[in-house]
Amino acid sequence: MSLLVAIAAATTAMLSAAAFYAASEHCRWPAWKRRGARGRVVGSALAVASLALWIAQLGVGAGLCAMMGSWMLVVIALPYIAWRTAPADGSAR
Repeated sequence: MSLLVAIAAATTAMLSAAAFYAASEHCRWPAWKRRGARGRVVGSALAVASLALWIAQLGVGAGLCAMMGSWMLVVIALPYIAWRTAPADGSAR
C-alpha cells in the first residue's frame, strides 16, 4: 500500500467529516457555520472519494473498515474540540 494514497484517503475522510460538521446545526464555530451550507453535498462527495481510495488500496472489506474508522474518529473528535475551543460567552450557539 502506498503511504501517499493512505494519507490522501485519510485526509479526504477527515475533510468529509469536517464538512458534515460544518453543515450541522450543532456546529459551534461561527466561521464554519457560515460556510457550511453545502456541507452535506461536499461531505458526501469526499466520503465517496475516501471510500474509493481505501477500497482501491485494501479491498472491499478492509477498505470499508478503514474508511469508517478514520471517518468516525474525526466525527467523534470534532464536537469535543469545538466544545473545548468555542467562545465561553455562548456567541457560537
